[in-house]
Amino acid sequence: MEVKRDRYLGRLIRRKWNGSVKVVTGIRRCGKTYLLFTLFKNHLLSEGVRSDNIIELALDDIKNKGLRDPYALYSKIIELAGNDSEKYYVLIDEIQYVKDFEDVINGLRHMPNLDIYVTGSNSKFLSTDILTEFRGRGDEVRVRPLSFSEFSSAFAEKGEEIWKLYMTFGGMPELLVKKNDEQRAAYLQNLFKAVYLKDIFERNKIKLEDEMNLIIDTLCSSIGSLTNPTRISNTLRTSGHRAVSDDTVNKYLEILKESFLFDKAQRYDVKGRKYLDTPCKYYAADVGLRNARLNFRQQEPTHIMENIIYNELMSRGYSVDVGVVESRVFNDGESEYNRLEIDFVVNKMDLRYYIQSAYGTPSGEKREQELRPFTKVSDSFRKILIVSDDVRPWMDDNGIITIGIRQFLLDENSLDKPPSEPGE
Repeated sequence: MEVKRDRYLGRLIRRKWNGSVKVVTGIRRCGKTYLLFTLFKNHLLSEGVRSDNIIELALDDIKNKGLRDPYALYSKIIELAGNDSEKYYVLIDEIQYVKDFEDVINGLRHMPNLDIYVTGSNSKFLSTDILTEFRGRGDEVRVRPLSFSEFSSAFAEKGEEIWKLYMTFGGMPELLVKKNDEQRAAYLQNLFKAVYLKDIFERNKIKLEDEMNLIIDTLCSSIGSLTNPTRISNTLRTSGHRAVSDDTVNKYLEILKESFLFDKAQRYDVKGRKYLDTPCKYYAADVGLRNARLNFRQQEPTHIMENIIYNELMSRGYSVDVGVVESRVFNDGESEYNRLEIDFVVNKMDLRYYIQSAYGTPSGEKREQELRPFTKVSDSFRKILIVSDDVRPWMDDNGIITIGIRQFLLDENSLDKPPSEPGE
């Protein structure tokens, strides 16, 4: 079963021969190896690159155990790329098996006939700080679990059942070969515990394991809710755990973010054009992993849908913040300011979108409440309401666009397409 991952493949293609080491990062088991060794290699072959000019080394393969020595690896690549008059693509998987691999790669980078791509899956490669090891010459391609569009492409049937499956189990690629819900749930729960937590605890030498576990549970339970270290620290105390300082909580939050298990969305003051330090929001890298961590007990479709929208926007290459708009209101004749929230302020280059997520299709007073933050933003960037129902995209008299969640997820250009006018 082949699932196309054109977003990431395109990013690799655009980075060919740019002088940097291409570092494929992302949460473990999200498809980095498949992207590099299958999809990217097939692209190279289709472009006429000879197979002899593609050097593939999977260092987790027992037959390549001898190449885990840095000198042996370096010598092998030099041997395979012996013809200086030809160009070679070097694809190395699981490079963390090599001690001092940074020196090996930096040495190879000085050879003008090599274009280098590496992936890794241990705790060291779970952190974005790996790029610093390449002395500023690393170019990251962040891979995420399957989007809904990628996930649904593996099924002949489409519709509500596939959407429900995705909302429950998320987009880890190996789910596609699991035969039933029991297998899917067991796979995700084992992956979270035996792979991700093991790496995090070992890499960071976590001493307060119970507290870290509770922080993870808190983030999973409150995806899309405002929080900060103080609130989480208070949660720990009220749960009967030892007192943990805000600094320690903040450190653990950064560890979880760097592990790619969670993303942090900052608040952005739209009118003041500045970021607000605290509180912020956290979203799970994959809703299936989040649900598995909570034993599939907390299935709040509103928050899960919001998390899926966030992940989709990040996968498309946008930067995503939580919007804040101050609104002046009068209470008993006195003026005061309220802060209204826009779920997502989305940016890429000179593009910007304001997006609200709503479960169902709100109407009347409920719709007015959902859209009120939009009315306080005076610029001309698109304002979009994404709803859980299947609706034809349409624009109301105020220029606000409504689109269904599946229409948004399945169409790469859904944010830019012209909608229907009122009454059409």
